Amino acid sequence: MKKILIVDDDSAHRAMLKASLDDDFTVIEADDGDRVLSLLEAHAVDLLILDLKMGRMGGLETLAAMKEAGRYLPVIVLTAFSSVDSAVAAMKEGASDYLTKPVDIDELKLVVDRTLRYERLESENEYLRQRLEHKFNYSGIIGRSRPMRELFETLALVAPSAATVLIRGESGTGKELIANVVHQNSPRKKGLFVKVNCAALHENLLESELFGHEKGAFTGADKKRRGRFEQAHGGTLFLDEIGDMSLTTQAKILRVLQEGECSPLGGDGVIKVDVRLIAATHRALETMVEDGSFRQDLFFRLNVVPVQLPSLRERREDIPLLAKHFMRKYAEKNKKNFRGIHPLAMRALGEYHWPGNIRELENCLERAVILCPGEEITPADLPEHLRPGRGAGTADMSAGGRSLKEMERELIRATLVESGGNRSESARILGVSRQTLLNKIKEYGFGGK
Repeated sequence: MKKILIVDDDSAHRAMLKASLDDDFTVIEADDGDRVLSLLEAHAVDLLILDLKMGRMGGLETLAAMKEAGRYLPVIVLTAFSSVDSAVAAMKEGASDYLTKPVDIDELKLVVDRTLRYERLESENEYLRQRLEHKFNYSGIIGRSRPMRELFETLALVAPSAATVLIRGESGTGKELIANVVHQNSPRKKGLFVKVNCAALHENLLESELFGHEKGAFTGADKKRRGRFEQAHGGTLFLDEIGDMSLTTQAKILRVLQEGECSPLGGDGVIKVDVRLIAATHRALETMVEDGSFRQDLFFRLNVVPVQLPSLRERREDIPLLAKHFMRKYAEKNKKNFRGIHPLAMRALGEYHWPGNIRELENCLERAVILCPGEEITPADLPEHLRPGRGAGTADMSAGGRSLKEMERELIRATLVESGGNRSESARILGVSRQTLLNKIKEYGFGGK
């Protein structure tokens, strides 16, 4: 059972917190910050709940003492509504989150659970990284979530083999990146990685692209051209959106896989090719086989090792990592300095359903970097449909089981706390008009100034 240390000089409040957490955690207590280091020496504490205002040693001093002593663990700080500046300072000193007094018990349990899950994820990812880093190059893949860790393990087994790989997943999930990683970690990595988007070319152009053509093979063929199969000899050929390929071209692909040879358009000879094929699609190929639009024999040839990419909705834990990566990428590209992404903007990113997956997230961050007037991306810099109350989800309930109304209420509450209750500043951060915010404050019964 996880162990939590509660540090608060208000004995009644401390007892209330302990009673709320006792069923799920082992709870120990301290009446002031000057007892924290000795208790951390004596107990294997997983989480610290720390009041900021105490008689002998306050929360900020305690955090500084922990840092000096090399004691790092997740910390949730408790602060009065009027002491938001201190809470922000505590976050800068390494605190994981903060709650305002009087503490709402349901919110406390939610924040404790979220903080411990994030800490566990960090530890597991570090272990996995140390275990696999020397064996496998995951260059460019960002993710710590369980679906991504499972994907990493699959790729580590698949890449060294000679098997044909079929990568499946929604548009925007990064299928080309995964194909390149498979190539770079295979025995063929010294060969070329050649890619073709089957959906981007008409049937005749696609065949010419894949198999090449002789001079005069068709109108405009004024010289001989090597096809992509020939170019990829000794390496890897990646066929993206293979479900968009005609039955005629499918038959020719099957021949290459079965016999290791192809014929250029307009030619009589054959060319021997040694190519590893990686295909990708967002389509349901099984359904296409049933309706006759995709060859069953080719499907079986391609589907030797299926790799399923998770949607961004299935790996929400990775959104902060990806968002920060794209922010840094486009800040550097546009020569802009950024301190980071405001917690409320990050929360909005985490609660959106991302139908366009990573590609949509990247576009969103590029836009935010370009349009942001300051050094921190706020909700106001995000597209309108991502802002609070603008339909960020696909249904009335979020992935975490909370309704959108509940998430909106929490977002507005946190913004008011962050701004010290200043309604104009809160409206700016949220990207809504002051009157809209006033209406929401009235609806939810918030105070402020």
